[in-house]
Amino acid sequence: MRLIPKEVESLWTLFTAPTIWALHFLACYITAATYCAKAGAAPFSFGTMRLALGAVTLAALGGIVLSAFLAWRQWGFGSGDPPHDEPTRRDRLLFQGFATLLLSGLSFVAVLFVAVPLVFIEACQP
Repeated sequence: MRLIPKEVESLWTLFTAPTIWALHFLACYITAATYCAKAGAAPFSFGTMRLALGAVTLAALGGIVLSAFLAWRQWGFGSGDPPHDEPTRRDRLLFQGFATLLLSGLSFVAVLFVAVPLVFIEACQP
């Protein structure tokens, strides 16, 4: 009997949510910095840029939620309580799922914090 489906048994799943956060961070800050540095040259308004970055934020949050769901599934839907410290394959996979779930939660909050300036900043300051 397989406890965990093969497709989520990769160590790469541990890094998915933090990678999504890092890419979101870069996209938001590079886009905003470039737009404000070339304030009059952009063919779109600041509001349009905010909406585009809002869509990027929603996509990032969706990817992190998917990562969290896969981690929760790998953790056995919360069936095994930590600590997962036995030297067995099952405990290693449960630990990896739990750690990935925690990183997904942290990355979700980090994406929200990166997106907060999109809500409050209304224009570029010279």
